[in-house]
Amino acid sequence: MKKITLYISLIVACSFLGSCDKGFDELNTNKVNPTSLNPVYELNNATLRTSFTWQSVIYEAAIVQQIVSPYLGVNAGGNVNQNNTSVTGVNWQRYYREVNKHLVDVIAKTKGDANRSNLYNMARIWKAYTFMILTDSYGDVPYSEAGLGYLQGTVFPKYDAQQAIYTDILKELDEASAALDANKTKEVSDVIYAGDITKWKRLGYSLLLRAAMRLTKVDANTAQNYVKKAFAGGVMQSNADNCLLRHSPAYTNEVGVQLNGSERANFYLHATLVDYLKNANDPRLGIIALKYNTKAQSATDNTKDPAKQIGIPAGYDQSSIAKTPNYPGEIELYSQVDRIKVAKSDAPCFFVTFGQTQLLLAEAAQRGWISGNVSDYYKAGVKGHIQQFIEHDASLSVSDATIDAYFTANPFNASKALEQINTQYWLASFMNSPEAFANFRRSGFPALTPNPYPGKEIQGNFINRLSYPVDEISVNKANLDAAVARQGADNLDTKVWWHK
Repeated sequence: MKKITLYISLIVACSFLGSCDKGFDELNTNKVNPTSLNPVYELNNATLRTSFTWQSVIYEAAIVQQIVSPYLGVNAGGNVNQNNTSVTGVNWQRYYREVNKHLVDVIAKTKGDANRSNLYNMARIWKAYTFMILTDSYGDVPYSEAGLGYLQGTVFPKYDAQQAIYTDILKELDEASAALDANKTKEVSDVIYAGDITKWKRLGYSLLLRAAMRLTKVDANTAQNYVKKAFAGGVMQSNADNCLLRHSPAYTNEVGVQLNGSERANFYLHATLVDYLKNANDPRLGIIALKYNTKAQSATDNTKDPAKQIGIPAGYDQSSIAKTPNYPGEIELYSQVDRIKVAKSDAPCFFVTFGQTQLLLAEAAQRGWISGNVSDYYKAGVKGHIQQFIEHDASLSVSDATIDAYFTANPFNASKALEQINTQYWLASFMNSPEAFANFRRSGFPALTPNPYPGKEIQGNFINRLSYPVDEISVNKANLDAAVARQGADNLDTKVWWHK
């Protein structure tokens, strides 16, 4: 009897379980959760993450003497020529680990898809741009095998030589720019140009011009060849073509957040920048500089008067700064970037601009590689940069008369063409510190005085590259070691391939 009861109980239990299983999969399926992702949103995510990192004011901006901090600790870097490994790897973290994986996925998903060919080529252009930042920062980096861990199981990517990386970047920019077609699907969700193919083409060719000019001292023939291709393809024509990311309270500018947050009293305009602008009576000083009165009762006590701006000199830390000439009485009274308008937390981030592009054309024309008047390109580049600040705030508009007066007082001098052009490129790359650092190394201008800080860790006059992230030693040591053996010691002195 007990056995019969047990069997009946088992039969009932099994029947119950079977009935519970009915509709189980349907019940546990989230009907509002997407099962696929439109790759244009991955491109947008990559674009948002390309916005320059907080690290850029600790290293690149300080090396080129635009923004600097007298404070050490986490802020030690270009201000004292020291290798702060907790900071040097930030570009790697951002562009290699975060941005690249999205771009590799977009390219893989859209390659061969005729309906998404424009998106495919847009992603190729953006990948070329972000790898320029990476390889310019470190030299040899994983490139041909980068981001293929999921797609191909390549979890220990080799480091490619920078020469090979630039060879492919030039090819990619050339091919992708030419392949963009306004008659094909328009990717209207794109956050940069809303799918405007004409502007994407101009971006691609402007980047091709930039990449080609990196090679002026190591491979002039290749540089000239691709400069001509970029020029013929059609580069940016006005500030309306500028490649910028417009931030918002939801998607903030990381550099702006850095300069407005807990570090707002720690970073100042460099004396080199302030003095250069002041001596030229440059209208940009009144735009970017603001001396904050830390004891003021209201913001109206702050001053943007160019005559009252004082830049902080290199070579001093928080202990020795009071001994510098022209010390204003306290560190906080040195000039800073205007955090209210220019470096606000939702300030736009400019990646590639008409002003920069025109200045590169000026140099190309000076070298005899393209047609056109060098002075005209030069003036268009300077004017373009001065006028792009209106994107930060409408009140920063500068009249044509003011700009004309600036050119009259500071005329173009053909005998100093390369110096003038590249010094203006330094100014046109303000707040785009990775590009300012790259072109300073490439051109040798502006003619900066080396930072005299006594505790420097470099052997030369300037930092030449950033050191690889410490994590790479534990996760990809064999390939890292091969890159170091080929390129040189993993320190701040080793030069990247194109830096001669």
